[in-house]
Amino acid sequence: MTRLPVMEHFATIQGEGKYSGHAAYFIRLGGCDVGCTWCDVKESWDAHMHPSYTIEEIVSWVSDNIEIVVVTGGEPLLYSLDQLTTALHLAGKRTHIETSGSAPISGTWDWICLSPKKFKLPLPSLYAAADELKVIVYNTHDLKWAKQLENQVSSKAQLLLQAEWSKREAMYPLITTFILDHPHWQISVQTHKYMNIP
Repeated sequence: MTRLPVMEHFATIQGEGKYSGHAAYFIRLGGCDVGCTWCDVKESWDAHMHPSYTIEEIVSWVSDNIEIVVVTGGEPLLYSLDQLTTALHLAGKRTHIETSGSAPISGTWDWICLSPKKFKLPLPSLYAAADELKVIVYNTHDLKWAKQLENQVSSKAQLLLQAEWSKREAMYPLITTFILDHPHWQISVQTHKYMNIP
């Protein structure tokens, strides 16, 4: 695709996962086919609400001194991202994506964060491609579900548990206990929310 709907874009500090603490440029695409009830960017769901931009325009936004570009949503894989990742690589950037895995993978990625949702499971190809499996923990059943998911990703994939923000006080003690029993898992904390940055 030569044009993509963009809800917002900004330079920030990656707040979650393996690259937490790193400078990153976020490109949030509009459109989502999953619709999590606890989503904190529901305004991203309707792609028609957001203007479309050319690949050249999108790449031009990225700060010269920031290496990591995170493409997120919504659900970014609703679109073919081959041209976007090619252009970003030509600009010397690392390409990262955050996806639920509900749509086929496109683009060439340096890091794939797969955050599956129970009500619309990832395609099998996404499990195999994931560098990072991030399970959002809203209730105790999500911890049992995480155990089922870990066998579907590569043995090299980083396994992360992250409390849903509104449930963090109740869930992080349970996540802590789980990780002490399953130390190949790690905690992901939404540090950007504590820092009050986007």
